[in-house]
Amino acid sequence: MPLIPTTLSLLGLLGMTGTVIWVLVRGNGNRLTRLFVICQVAVMIWLVSQLMKLFSANTEQLWLSYVVGNVGICMFGPSWMMFAAEYSDYRAYLRKPSYLLPLISVFFFISVITNPVHYMYYSVFEYGNVVCGRLYYLSQITYYVLILGGICLMFIKHSQSSRRMTSQSVLIALAIAVPLCINTLTVCGIIKTAFELTPLFFAFSVVMILIAISRFGLLNVNRIAIDDTIDSIDSAVLVFDADDIMTYKNRYADTLFSAGTGATLGEFLAEVKAKTGTEPDRDMTSCELTCEGAFYNIRQNFCTNKKGERIARIIILNNVSEYYELLDTEKKLSLEQERNRIAQEIHDSAGHTFTMISSLSRIIDADLAGRNVPAETVGYVREIDGLSRSGVTQLRCSINNLRSDEFMTSVTRAISTVTAAVRGIDIDVCTKGEEDESFAFCIGTVYENTRETITNAMRYSGAERIDIIVKFLPDMLELYIFDNGRGCSEISENNGLRGIRERTEALGGTVKFSSEEGEGFTTIIKIPKQNTGEAT
Repeated sequence: MPLIPTTLSLLGLLGMTGTVIWVLVRGNGNRLTRLFVICQVAVMIWLVSQLMKLFSANTEQLWLSYVVGNVGICMFGPSWMMFAAEYSDYRAYLRKPSYLLPLISVFFFISVITNPVHYMYYSVFEYGNVVCGRLYYLSQITYYVLILGGICLMFIKHSQSSRRMTSQSVLIALAIAVPLCINTLTVCGIIKTAFELTPLFFAFSVVMILIAISRFGLLNVNRIAIDDTIDSIDSAVLVFDADDIMTYKNRYADTLFSAGTGATLGEFLAEVKAKTGTEPDRDMTSCELTCEGAFYNIRQNFCTNKKGERIARIIILNNVSEYYELLDTEKKLSLEQERNRIAQEIHDSAGHTFTMISSLSRIIDADLAGRNVPAETVGYVREIDGLSRSGVTQLRCSINNLRSDEFMTSVTRAISTVTAAVRGIDIDVCTKGEEDESFAFCIGTVYENTRETITNAMRYSGAERIDIIVKFLPDMLELYIFDNGRGCSEISENNGLRGIRERTEALGGTVKFSSEEGEGFTTIIKIPKQNTGEAT
């Protein structure tokens, strides 16, 4: 048994095995990782076949080693092309052709195992005398084209985006190109040695790949992390290249648009127009559209290279319906506040006037009793009293109609009206105790304070969850609002917080704000019950 070829093959096989283990442990388990592992396993199978050749003692054993070797060879070329396309972000362009790549492997492997029937892959196959046939050379040419094509994809991608090759891509290209060149020169008979050199250079390939993994991040972890993050957000993200061809869209965009990667910008804008009735300008920076009752904000950014040439455009669509809903709620609240103000003015002025007229008329009526005054005069006084009483009744009805609002019927309904309008934040409301009519005086204040607190959490805290606790106690209403946002080390009571405090203190209540960095924000509101006796 030749010692040197065996040693070289074992070194290459051990190196490849170590690389595969490293990637499986450190990789992300995504498509890029799987394709890379398949390429490495293909080389490992080919190296195993080299060892089997060294130990073959007859034609049958030699044939088995060639069959095993062709398994690895058939796997490597297509797998490498698919890996290169994935690594270089060209999978969108090669999606349909990539389905044919496994068929190439299947075709040539079937050609190998059926060789004893047609002898087109190996025209002569005997122990010590193997002559390659036409199908063999066709397969080698096909695999070389695929391997070189994958290397070219990497060079083209980097030359378009950064005008230079990265160390990462250089190492990957060398890891494949060097063994490929050595194997080609050996097959063509240009390099003649007593032992096979290709395994030695695959050991070199292992070193290059390990350097790329450990130092430069072969599996492009940053890009994987960014892709996963963009796929998980509730915004549509679409990328178009310099030729206005869509090269990427995230999972949320799939739910909105049928145009997929490979579609043109014109086709995408046409679909937007069909859905919204409005076609955005190709070079717009921002606009808003309405689609099926939802409001969307569209922003467009452009990416340029170092020469200032535009190489890509990024379109982002955000569903801003929740902000319109909050705006509508705020308008309703403003209207309600104005209606309450007018109602209060009417109550304080006209209501007081009617009440005083009624009181004075009754005093006059009592004073006239027993005096010699015309009955007609007493009737006029009593008619004034009746008219004033009727005026108070009618005024109360008008004020009730003016103040009525669908969500101002209870504290719990006012809070649920605010929380129902919120999107993107989980809100849990817990109610303790039973609400009755004695809490009606603070419905508007609770509504405004809850709305302001939730709005602040959405605008400033970055919270993902808000918990609200409402306690209806015998003598007091307590409202606790907690969010899990970023919090702050120092609380500055600007307009929003100051408004909460002023509204609460106007009802004789108290407010406490508390927060720490990274611990969220807490608002505690306590409003004592008021005397709810009958009043005009």
